[in-house]
Amino acid sequence: MGRIQDKVAVITGAGDGIGHGIARRFAQEGARVLVAEIDDEKGAAVAEELTRDFGTEAEFLHTDATLEADNNAMIARAVERWGTVDILVNNAWGGDKAGLKRVDKMPTDAMFHAINMKLMGPFWAMQAAFPHMKAQGWGRVISLCSLNGVNAHMGSVHYNSSAEGLRTLTRTAAREWAGFGITANSICPGAKTAAFRAFEQMAPDVAAASEAANPMGHLGDPETDIAPVALFLASEDSRYITGNTLYADGGSHINGAVWVPDLDED
Repeated sequence: MGRIQDKVAVITGAGDGIGHGIARRFAQEGARVLVAEIDDEKGAAVAEELTRDFGTEAEFLHTDATLEADNNAMIARAVERWGTVDILVNNAWGGDKAGLKRVDKMPTDAMFHAINMKLMGPFWAMQAAFPHMKAQGWGRVISLCSLNGVNAHMGSVHYNSSAEGLRTLTRTAAREWAGFGITANSICPGAKTAAFRAFEQMAPDVAAASEAANPMGHLGDPETDIAPVALFLASEDSRYITGNTLYADGGSHINGAVWVPDLDED
């Protein structure tokens, strides 16, 4: 029996990076997994992979995390197939519409896109999942946030603001929902994700310096370094922990990460 045997987990952005790593670890520990992913090819492949590798029930659902209807639909689909939602992982991030820009040059549409994906999407998903978690007196909300927001990294105010908003949303839910047997916690990871790989292409020197400055000397692996932390928060082992932020980052948060991109100064 796995640590989350037969629990129903909905994971946004599970087609790549940290979401994929968490999906694999959850499936290994016996969970039924809804892969909520905007990339149809990746999402379908991950769902098939989970069943093939771990023998668990898994399903892919095309999900645009910026849309309220899609967030409602993914929760509804999990309930339709498995009867409930036990674990919600707010992970989705993608489609950066701006790249690295100073606050005064960040386009409004990029800000709204980030907020809709990283803050409003989880907000809608949490609202949809709450009645099911409340009814059974048990639930786990796990939000993937970022050191970008904690340390106010330059050039990414859209991501920083939305990630910190998600952290506050999660802490507020933790306070309000604790009496219903629902915990809500955040993880600030330091891992080689799809977003970091994209950043490496934009600013390779900054990315290399950031990784070299990590106290452990490297960024983490989504499946072996970050997913176990999510598993802990999803399991009974964390039943007395809520409203917390866990830094799964090799110690990067201790003194702040090196993150000084070359921004246009005019």
